[in-house]
Amino acid sequence: MKMCAQDIEFTLIRSERKTADIVIERSGDVIVRAPTGVDDETVLQAVSDRALWVHRSLAEWEELNSSRRHRPLVQGQGFAYLGRSYRLKFVADADVPLRLKNGRWELSEAFVRKEGEPAARKAFRDFYIEKGLQVFPERVQSLGPLVGVEPGEVAVKELGYYWASCGVGGALNFHWKTLMAPQSVIDYIVVHELCHLRYRDHSDAFWNEVDKVLPRYKERKEWLRVNGAALDI
Repeated sequence: MKMCAQDIEFTLIRSERKTADIVIERSGDVIVRAPTGVDDETVLQAVSDRALWVHRSLAEWEELNSSRRHRPLVQGQGFAYLGRSYRLKFVADADVPLRLKNGRWELSEAFVRKEGEPAARKAFRDFYIEKGLQVFPERVQSLGPLVGVEPGEVAVKELGYYWASCGVGGALNFHWKTLMAPQSVIDYIVVHELCHLRYRDHSDAFWNEVDKVLPRYKERKEWLRVNGAALDI
């Protein structure tokens, strides 16, 4: 449900929860989650009371997202994998479109010439997805027992403005872009989703659970907030 207060457009989501909260999504959308029994006037007043915080948060979001850009596919351009930047090199004698070899991304000149830049960028996404299907199941298996949950299937895919999500039967989905982040941040994302299998909201109980597994999780969370927009190809 779309609403507006103090020049702030937001989406109201009601559910069986005890408290209300306001969040700025990675997309820049303002989301207000409230208990089903709270009336519209109370919600509007709550947003108005926090209008200064919302406007400041939106300004910060715009500043952080100024780094969001597509990197040109040119010789020497850097693309990250597991927190480290590797330079791009065009090669003539390649049997695959893209590979990471000897500290360089090797991109087939013939492939780019024949298929075009969109296909080359898809080759990067395919690389991250393939590696993610190795990295994430291993980390889920390792960290799951620390949270005390039994997750379901693990998938790596395009998730838009979400780094990860959990679904029916404990299925865990991770954005392919997260493979560009350091391993410590990837572990934070994994633990975050594992804890959602116990607590579906971001209550104090949820964050306490995250803290039990990763006592310094706030540093990793902050890294993702500041650098997340730059994780792109």
